Amino acid sequence: MSDYRLETKCLHAGYTPSKGEPCALPIYQSTTFKYDTTDEMGQLFDLKAEGYFYTRLQNPTNDAVAAKIAELEGGVAALLTSSGQAANFYAVFNICEAGDHVVAASTIYGGTFNLLAVTFKKLGIDCTFVDTDASAEEIADAFRPNTKALFAETIANPALVVLDIEKFASVAHQHGVPLIVDNTFATPINCRPFEWGADIITHSTTKYMDGHGLQVGGAIIDSGNFDWEAYGDKYHGLTQPDESYHGVVYTKQFGKKAYITKATSQLMRDLGSIPSPNNCFLLNIGLETLPLRMERHCSNAQKTAEFLASHEKVSKVIYPGLPGDKYHALAEKYLPNGSCGVISFELEGGREAAVRFMDSLELANICTHVAASKTMVLHPASHTHRQMNDEQLREAGVSPGMIRLSVGIEHIDDILADLEKALKNA
Repeated sequence: MSDYRLETKCLHAGYTPSKGEPCALPIYQSTTFKYDTTDEMGQLFDLKAEGYFYTRLQNPTNDAVAAKIAELEGGVAALLTSSGQAANFYAVFNICEAGDHVVAASTIYGGTFNLLAVTFKKLGIDCTFVDTDASAEEIADAFRPNTKALFAETIANPALVVLDIEKFASVAHQHGVPLIVDNTFATPINCRPFEWGADIITHSTTKYMDGHGLQVGGAIIDSGNFDWEAYGDKYHGLTQPDESYHGVVYTKQFGKKAYITKATSQLMRDLGSIPSPNNCFLLNIGLETLPLRMERHCSNAQKTAEFLASHEKVSKVIYPGLPGDKYHALAEKYLPNGSCGVISFELEGGREAAVRFMDSLELANICTHVAASKTMVLHPASHTHRQMNDEQLREAGVSPGMIRLSVGIEHIDDILADLEKALKNA
């Protein structure tokens, strides 16, 4: 599939039916798979043969969708998880343990911030947050001898900060660690971080990839480019024998697929967090129309951002597609075909006006979701980032009155009419 365009890969990658087989990806809704001999199954448990024996580790439906997403991002392998948060947890925990350290951009999704700042700390893994706009030298100052990864988002949720991927990748590689990038908002349709130096990509497939609010899921994709063996002592989980699998050395036996194989055979084995085959089937349906929907999301969001920017009751609009936006130049570099359908903005009346505005909407739904076909609105300080204090909110680029608007694929005139009516009440 490597010669095909993304639009074609969205439809055909991951699953190719043979003669007499269904054109649609089948749902293998089974926990277990039969073998004829004890040795056949034993080879699977020893990672010496490929095949399926228990869905917690692998499933044909799940693997087909994972292969499609890997193809879209240009990676060597992918693993699907039960949520985007599980994907971010596995992506970091796969190479970290107690006593290690992570550096992360401060302008990331509130749940991920909490994962890195609070939950990982309970596991003995520290995290230092850096300003996404900081210089390479300032970011480098946050690194320690025990730093194992640098984490950031292509487009920050909800601050809409556009990541300078090349800058972050350069700093990461100078310190011998991989750059992990959450590419949820941009999707591989609008940005492929591997082409700019990222090593590992995560997604909340719940968002644009699904597109219809039908399933919760996540994905981890490995570029296969990071040389784990060059830093063997640091990443001994990949480069030294795993006694829980009879001494297998992942980098020796699986080469460029070592990272994903370890995440599957170790973390998924021990922690679970699998998506159901039915959910993966639904995700695959969403992926088939991803290019069409992203084009419409971006087109509608651009017009909506321009409308809001010119409205007298709106004090600030954050959208990389606006020429005056702080990240417009980076968006033109990394996101030339459009960024996403999400806009952050503030009203003249602050938090109180934001509440009146949101309560007056009729077409747009107030809900804890984003990046779906229907227009949705949310107040981050009260919802997704509610666990943060004022200082942490500022570091994340979230003001008390910020509104996050996820522009859907409805007719643009209906979207703008709904906003205009609500603004009159704000």
